[in-house]
Amino acid sequence: MENHTAAAELGRLVLEFTEAFNRDDLDAVMSYFAEDAFYDEFHGARAHGKAAIRKVFEPQFARAFGVIHFVAEDVFADEGTGQATVRWLCVIDKDDKRRAWRGLDVLRFRGGKLIEKETYAKAPVPGFHQPEALSKESPAV
Repeated sequence: MENHTAAAELGRLVLEFTEAFNRDDLDAVMSYFAEDAFYDEFHGARAHGKAAIRKVFEPQFARAFGVIHFVAEDVFADEGTGQATVRWLCVIDKDDKRRAWRGLDVLRFRGGKLIEKETYAKAPVPGFHQPEALSKESPAV
């Protein structure tokens, strides 16, 4: 039987992981991943291993897509499986426009390290090509 993390600890890890993204701290984000982790992106591509995952995240942290902020709306954690799900709102500010969409991550942990991150987005191409941009004054929904 695998050593799974308690539900409260999983919830804490998920929120800290999300906050590392919001601080634009790529090193902190990567510290959560196990060496042999997988990351399934919203469009179906899969990265395996920390180096490959880091390479996928680098443009985001270089602000190639704008300033990105994740608002964690719900976190569900199951200590029996070591799995957590976080439902989020992703807000991107770029070129004086605000775009947002909802999605979720299914995260699986082993021994306190992230071994799998699957991202699902509620948009055909999240944020980057949506004509219905939110105004800067609109609150994050």
